[in-house]
Amino acid sequence: MDAGFSRDMSRHHLQGVEMANLVAERSEDPEVESLAFDISATQTNQAGRMQGWLVLWGLTLTGGETMAWMTDEGHSGHDMSGMDMGSGALMPGMATEEELAELRGLSGTEFDVEFLRLMIRHHQGGFDMAKDAAAHAEVKAVRDLARSIEQAQGAETETMTDMLTARGGTPLPAP
Repeated sequence: MDAGFSRDMSRHHLQGVEMANLVAERSEDPEVESLAFDISATQTNQAGRMQGWLVLWGLTLTGGETMAWMTDEGHSGHDMSGMDMGSGALMPGMATEEELAELRGLSGTEFDVEFLRLMIRHHQGGFDMAKDAAAHAEVKAVRDLARSIEQAQGAETETMTDMLTARGGTPLPAP
């Protein structure tokens, strides 16, 4: 579980960082810019920690079946039927290449609304992964980081939902 979580959550985080890093050149909203900076800094740090563990454990940074480490309890919030969860599969909440391309083509308030919609869904998908690892990981450091991710992403999702509503947007369906 610990290695699977570390691989999958670091990959999940790196897409969050990719989206957050678009904000500096596409947004004119200081509140969105501040949120994105925090997301980028936090998730870059956490992804580095998880990748560092994998190196210390003598394991590859990628590989294995995506989300195979999750317990049945962890998967219960997501309909996984019919999903190919091979090593390159998108995890719940992750944006598709088409969604990322659309986001890159936006600016101003349109960008802010779409960024918040995608990041809320992204956090919702990561929340369940973190919750499962917080409850079931073997290594205390992994459990502690997963618990921290679970708490932070829960709070950030509420903040982003308020920000989205204030900008006239509505959330995407939860993953």
